[in-house]
Amino acid sequence: MAMHGQIPIEFGMVFPDGAYAAGGIEMVRDFDRSTADRLVQQTDKETGLPLWVVEVIDAQENARQRTVKVKIAAQVQPVLPPPAPGSPFTAVEFDGMIATPYVDSSRCQGNDKGRCLARVAYSFKATGVRAPARGIGRPAEHKDAA
Repeated sequence: MAMHGQIPIEFGMVFPDGAYAAGGIEMVRDFDRSTADRLVQQTDKETGLPLWVVEVIDAQENARQRTVKVKIAAQVQPVLPPPAPGSPFTAVEFDGMIATPYVDSSRCQGNDKGRCLARVAYSFKATGVRAPARGIGRPAEHKDAA
């Protein structure tokens, strides 16, 4: 297979029914370079830009994973768009999305590797966050012609 590492992907392929910010945008801590006295922000390996993270709620009703974290590579801390009037949630859309596959072995228990339930998972990174180009709503119901 010719695909390795990061895979450019459209926002709508990851979040077909949209996404909502579940909190604010925070800096990503570089645990290897930080000390108890000095907090160091992680940088993107490709661009060298500081990394920020926001947890989002997948609006798809049958989503396999309801919340996911999306990292944003940006020189300054991105700002979430304001929520829609009367809504406690902020609808968001990400620009320049990249999916990176990895093996999630968190379901593997102890030394019994023969019963490991590891799976392929994806981490997501973007170059920016903004209000959706169109409103987030329920997709139209498809009626059968018969």
